[in-house]
Order: sequence, then structure tokens, then C-alpha cells
Amino acid sequence: MFTDENIGAIVLTIKLASLTTLILLLIGTPIAWWLARTRSWLKGPVGAIVALPIVLPPTVIGFYLLVTLGPNGPVGQFTQSLGLGTLPFSFAGLVVGSVFYSMPFVVQPIQNAFEAMGDRPLEVAATLRASPLDTFFNVTLPLAKPGYLTAIVIGFAHTVGEFGVILMIGGNIPNVTRTISVQIYDHVEALEYAQAHVLAGGMVAFSLLVLMTLYLLNPTGKRK
Repeated sequence: MFTDENIGAIVLTIKLASLTTLILLLIGTPIAWWLARTRSWLKGPVGAIVALPIVLPPTVIGFYLLVTLGPNGPVGQFTQSLGLGTLPFSFAGLVVGSVFYSMPFVVQPIQNAFEAMGDRPLEVAATLRASPLDTFFNVTLPLAKPGYLTAIVIGFAHTVGEFGVILMIGGNIPNVTRTISVQIYDHVEALEYAQAHVLAGGMVAFSLLVLMTLYLLNPTGKRK
């Protein structure tokens, strides 16, 4: 049942989810830190922009990304001026779309971990004359570890399950933009239900594994 097309879609999806999660950890950490620590009036608008993909339909996000990254969009014109062409219907375009679409699922758990940490550990580190870099790596990161683990699991899983944004900005190009969700759609359209069952069943098992992992990371049901 695992045809070359199915294997190609699985490999591409894992590659996309891994790269997207890594990028989101790098750019999401400073955003989450700022949102957790700032008292600026901009916290509300910035937080709303970060959370926007949660409430917007994926097709809406995909459409505006397609317009922005396309040949007539501001980003598309910039990339063309650099001789890089345009991002839609390429793997790089999928990465950009996935980063935007999965951002709240990485930023918010890290932000919550930073907020739950409070000021006391940072004040103690400051009295010990620890540098900001030392404080972040030796105090902040260890205390925020549960938030990071949750962000990694949710961010990766959310990217794996993308469909609307992927189809809008990437189309359906084998080994380039055809992810597992798009491959399942293709099998259903072609009435290849046996092939669709293989991938869909794998996605169900993966989703259950993700939820079990999250419950293990956040055992809220434990009695004191």
C-alpha cells in the first residue's frame, strides 16, 4: 500500500513539519518572551496578530499568502528582484505558509510557560550577577521546558495536518508540495479508498499519539 507517491508525501510532510517547527522555535521564543514580559499597549494587537490563524479559515490565510508572495505581491516582487523567483508552488512557499499558520500553536505555550515562571527566578539570577544570556539558558529555559515540549509537539502535529493553506499556496506537485493531507485528498478523488485508508489511518494513529503525549506532559488529572 505504501506506493512511491505515498512515501514521497510522508517524507515531504515530515521534512516540512520539522523545518517549520525549528523556525517557529527560533522566531517564536523572542515573540513569546516579549508578550510575556511587556506592559506595552501593543501587547494586545501583537497577540491578536499571532493568534489570528486560530480563527481564520485556512483558505483565507492561503489566499492572502498567495497574493502577498505572488508575482504582483510585495514579497513576490522583492524575491523576484533578488533573482529568487516567487515562493508559491514551491517547498519554500510551503514553509513560509506553515510558519504563519502554525505560529500561535508554538508561541502561546511558550508564552504561558514564561508567564507562569514569574519574576522571582530572574531577580535571583540578577542578584547573583548572571548575564542575561546565562539567565536565559540556565534559568529561563529549564523552567520553561514543559512549555517548549508542548510547543514542539503541537507545532509539529499542526503542520503535519495542514490542508487548506498547503493546497492554496503549494498546489499539488509530487515530491515538491504534495503533503500527506493532499495525497489523501487525491486518493479520495480517484476513488482509491484503500490507499486513502492507509494514510488516513496513519494520521489517526499519529493524532492519538500526539494527544497522549500532551496529556503526559500536562497531567492535569493528577491528584495532589
